[in-house]
Amino acid sequence: MPAIADSSANMTVAAAGERETLRRLLRHLPKGDTLLGPGDDAAIIAAPDGRVVISTDTMIEGPDFRLEWSTPEQLGSKAVASNLADIAAMGARPTGMVVALAVPRDTPVDFVEGLARGFAIGLEGLAPGVGVVGGDLATSPVVTIAVTVFGSMDGVPAVTRAGARPGEVVAVAGDMGRAAAGLRLLFAGAGAGAGAGADADADVDAGTDAGDSAALTTKLIQAQLAPEPPLAAGVAAARAGASAMMDLSDGPLLDATRLAIASEVTIAIDSATVAGDIATLLPPLRSAFGLDTDAAKDLASRLVLGGGEDHSLLATFPADVELPAPFRAIGRVVEQQDAPVLVDGEPAQPDGWDPYIGIE
Repeated sequence: MPAIADSSANMTVAAAGERETLRRLLRHLPKGDTLLGPGDDAAIIAAPDGRVVISTDTMIEGPDFRLEWSTPEQLGSKAVASNLADIAAMGARPTGMVVALAVPRDTPVDFVEGLARGFAIGLEGLAPGVGVVGGDLATSPVVTIAVTVFGSMDGVPAVTRAGARPGEVVAVAGDMGRAAAGLRLLFAGAGAGAGAGADADADVDAGTDAGDSAALTTKLIQAQLAPEPPLAAGVAAARAGASAMMDLSDGPLLDATRLAIASEVTIAIDSATVAGDIATLLPPLRSAFGLDTDAAKDLASRLVLGGGEDHSLLATFPADVELPAPFRAIGRVVEQQDAPVLVDGEPAQPDGWDPYIGIE
């Protein structure tokens, strides 16, 4: 079968066929340092210390993303970040990724190429040297992106959710509440067009004038559409002696509840430690929703503690351990109580994202 010319404008995957679509996709993807990459029936990845860390996740058009909000590059980058975060939360180093992509038959091939560029952008920024080593193409009624990531512990014990002990420090690496605020702003119609052409280097210093608010709105929307969490901190945390860790995909309160239950402890959060996260959200929330300061602070607090998809890392450390950058303390581990999580000493509801019921 002759190759289809690259100059074909607006070609769909149905017109291109699997072979040509795959060719166009692969030319954008990094191969990474693998023993055997794409092109055979399966890939071969080294397992240096005999253990392989594996995680998988699916993004489905509708419940997980909207094409009118995101560019294909953003979707690809977000798929990488959300999956790498699970590997990082174990304290592991990512070693490879496979992607299963299902799209409607009338999807432009350019869209698929954009996804591939997004995968490459995400890997280059968050896990340099890691490649896409294989995957699958299929058709479906809506765009579906399923990613599986592999990692290596490199001789370091895995950091699970079950290791936290009373007296330890609770810490976070990365932002809290920005992605959730970005989602609220998108639903409200704020920052129209920010998803497709935003300046990722927009000024994020909290302010009160319209310019500051607009810049922050753009940044928050970017945090939702293409998060860039500090995932290298996962390996640093493991080597520093973190006792438990997980990524904040569903919200600090809900994810801290999971960690507390697994470790049979209670997580006590000090709200004063997230005051800066709350302050950052105030200008765009006031502007977009017409809120007074008290109402904006209330909403910002709920987003910081209950909002997900920042994919930051939540970890616990022995009290005598110096927190590795960029971790910052937000609370402490205490003896198990009736409530898995306390905020300023009061029981907290495990607010967060549930894919079956939405945002609580």
